[in-house]
Amino acid sequence: MKKVYSDDPREQEIELQRHFNIRLNLFFFSAFAIFTVIIIRLAILQFVEGPTLAKQGTGLRIKDVPLPPNRGTIYAAGGEKLAYSTPVQSLYITLQKDYSKSTTKGKENRPEAIALAEKLKAAFDKHGDPNATPMTLEDIVDAMDLEYRRAGGFAPRRIKIDLTDREVAYFLERKDQFPGIDIVEESIRHYDEDRVAVQTIGYLRKFSSTQDISWYDSVRELMQSENNDPGLEYTAEEFVGFDGLEMQYQHELRGKNGYKSVPIDPRNMANGIPELTAPEKGYDLHTTINKNVQLIAQQAITDQLKWLHNNPVSGKLHPHAKTGYAVAMEVETGNVIAMASMPDYDSNVWKSGGVTGDVWRQIENSYKNGTIWPYGSGRSGHGFDSTVYLGSTIKPLSVLIGLNEGLFNTNTYYNDRGIAYFGRNDSSSVRNSGKRAYGQIDPSTAIYRSSNAFMVDMIGERLYNKYGAEGIDVWDKYMKDFGLGVLTEVDLPSEYLGHLEYKDENETPLARLVYASFGQQGKYSTMQLAQFTATLASRGKRMEPHLVSKITDSDGNIIKEFEPKVLNEVNFKQEHWNEVISGMKTDVSAFNGFPYDFARKTGTSEQSYRGKMIDNGVFIAFAPRENPKLAVAVVVPEGGFGSMSAAPIARKIFDAYDQEYGLDGVPKKTKQSQQETAGD
Repeated sequence: MKKVYSDDPREQEIELQRHFNIRLNLFFFSAFAIFTVIIIRLAILQFVEGPTLAKQGTGLRIKDVPLPPNRGTIYAAGGEKLAYSTPVQSLYITLQKDYSKSTTKGKENRPEAIALAEKLKAAFDKHGDPNATPMTLEDIVDAMDLEYRRAGGFAPRRIKIDLTDREVAYFLERKDQFPGIDIVEESIRHYDEDRVAVQTIGYLRKFSSTQDISWYDSVRELMQSENNDPGLEYTAEEFVGFDGLEMQYQHELRGKNGYKSVPIDPRNMANGIPELTAPEKGYDLHTTINKNVQLIAQQAITDQLKWLHNNPVSGKLHPHAKTGYAVAMEVETGNVIAMASMPDYDSNVWKSGGVTGDVWRQIENSYKNGTIWPYGSGRSGHGFDSTVYLGSTIKPLSVLIGLNEGLFNTNTYYNDRGIAYFGRNDSSSVRNSGKRAYGQIDPSTAIYRSSNAFMVDMIGERLYNKYGAEGIDVWDKYMKDFGLGVLTEVDLPSEYLGHLEYKDENETPLARLVYASFGQQGKYSTMQLAQFTATLASRGKRMEPHLVSKITDSDGNIIKEFEPKVLNEVNFKQEHWNEVISGMKTDVSAFNGFPYDFARKTGTSEQSYRGKMIDNGVFIAFAPRENPKLAVAVVVPEGGFGSMSAAPIARKIFDAYDQEYGLDGVPKKTKQSQQETAGD
């Protein structure tokens, strides 16, 4: 058996010494490791966690205060600025104490805040713009937000925007006399003084005014999330898009705000030196709106309304024709070249984020876009709005439906006696305009002559006889295939679907189909009419209308480009298309001398007002008839016959487009310039 320990005293001593050395080494190593950990932890506490712990020790925390970025520019198709921002100096104040009436300390400090507000008012009155509306003491106290209704105590409050040079110099020289004030460079929005498509471009208001706008709900939800990027934070005072392209492209135009990281004490007040992160400028929009064509469209509507007030049409004046709407859309691309809703207004009135009561009363009947939404001028007193019955402009589609459904063919002739009967025992009837009878007519002539009787007998009744009550759904599908009763998908925040009266079950299916066949059962927007016209022109391709061609950064680099998009396509026989388009040749004196063969259809829709029928003018057209470039729709509520009220407006739009782009592909202004140069 092997011995564990030696009996030799010397060997035992050596063995004990060896064990002692091992234990001693283990002790020193453990001590070294422990002291190393302690030293590292002390270093972390001092150099890494020290500042944070120091702030926690004093009750400080960091709060990010957004700094709005410089908003992008909106350009017309020719490069003109339609909406742009310029730098201005604003006065902000960060509260240094609690001034709230809800606390004892705040009540004690309140007189200091009022005294500061009085000093600010005196400075504004002395050094501000004498032509601007002066700020009252109440305005200044409200802007100071002493009760923290709009922001915490740490957040800077904007007191005044667009300071004069004298105001800036005054406050910079006397910052010690105005505790908490700061001069901040911001931007102010300007709109083209020529009033170019103002309702389409839109306007800005403060973010605090968006509570009732669901479009901004996603922004508010994002701001409330725990992992929110401070660059996406909005301030209550920040200006945001409130309508039109300014709202539709809010995120692209806005960019990304910077922010100020502010140390906050337990009283929720700023305490320390903030750190700044610079904002990122917004992107620029390049629209399809041609400024020259747009201005001509606007002026054409204004001139025509004035003409209707002073010149009798069918023996009477039309003094209640107070509004007009027009949309011009390229057939192949979907580009919206002009979108006019008249009367308009100067959108620069929103410069401060709001308007006075007097200004509001001046613009309340002009600031909405009547080409995409029902909007009444409030001027005629009849309560009519910008969406009217299509009238006879529906007849090309009615005939297409009849041909496609086999209700008749291109060689069918109908004996037009000027009246059509329908219903039980032919108890109801519809007459042609002016009680005219056209005799034997084919489908093309029915469109040309605008025969109500043909539409009733050959389409409305026959569609009902074929499908019964289900004929309503058949009709509805055709309407929507051509953009009537569905969203056009134009790039604007909201648009009208249309009022589909043929779905009103209070009337019989037969009556609804009969009246729908000649345009008295559906109200649609001018934008929908333009898309419908472009779909006729392209022989079945419903194009997405768009107002923006591309988005670029401030250096001109393309961020996004918009390509033509076909929303849906309907396939009819070419002989059917030929029959219908050849019939779109209504006599229109406004187009005398027009150098192109073009397709058109006038419409006069009727609406009842206190038992009296009032005529609305409607006109659609595309040119040239073959290889069409441009589709135009015009609506003049209470304007009388479309041939006299709406058609002259369309003529001027076509002429303007021909000058800028050329209906044959050759811009006439370029051709004229070349001829003048050659003549020299």
